[in-house]
Amino acid sequence: MERELLDSEERARVWIGETFAPSSRQWEYLERFAELLIAENDRQNLIAASTIPNLWVRHIADSAQLLALDQRNGDGLWLDLGSGAGLPGIVVAILNGRPMALVESRKLRCEFLREVIDALQIGHVEVIEAPLERIETRAAATISARAFAPLDKLIDLSTRFSTESTRWLLPKGRNAVKELALLPQPWQRMFHVEQSRTDAESQILVGTGQIGDKQRGKR
Repeated sequence: MERELLDSEERARVWIGETFAPSSRQWEYLERFAELLIAENDRQNLIAASTIPNLWVRHIADSAQLLALDQRNGDGLWLDLGSGAGLPGIVVAILNGRPMALVESRKLRCEFLREVIDALQIGHVEVIEAPLERIETRAAATISARAFAPLDKLIDLSTRFSTESTRWLLPKGRNAVKELALLPQPWQRMFHVEQSRTDAESQILVGTGQIGDKQRGKR
């Protein structure tokens, strides 16, 4: 059965309510985050101005759908790469109490993320202000990346954080299948493609496992 496309702000809110049953405080935090995001967008270009009228579809529900694809990983660390405006990291952190590490190298972005964390008092979120290459290796139960890097580079940089049970959640827009097809076969078999709930032409690569040198085609 084809899933309903979340093509309006009302449908996005209804879907979040039905899928995650947020508490009144969580709803308040989501609303407040949306306000902070719009206000900060006047200072730095966090999101395209054209997406603001559809912010709950394009950014809030778009981020939340990744959590819906990863309900199995319990309390493990969620590593969000290139967090930027906190999408999906802040949205996931509001809806779920798992430890969250937001990796972002740009100073202004990190300042905004810390301001949001302080304003919402979500203490299970850490902002790591550094390029991914300089971050100490740690095991992540989930790795997400929204518009971080081309797929081959993304996985090459982040595979050292993965384990055999790591869940990979990689929104790749319209190029998901094309990017996946360019990878070695063992790598391809780790992933399947999920249709985005917020864009009929966008897809998400979902995988489970650890990618070692053999899977990367290295010797």
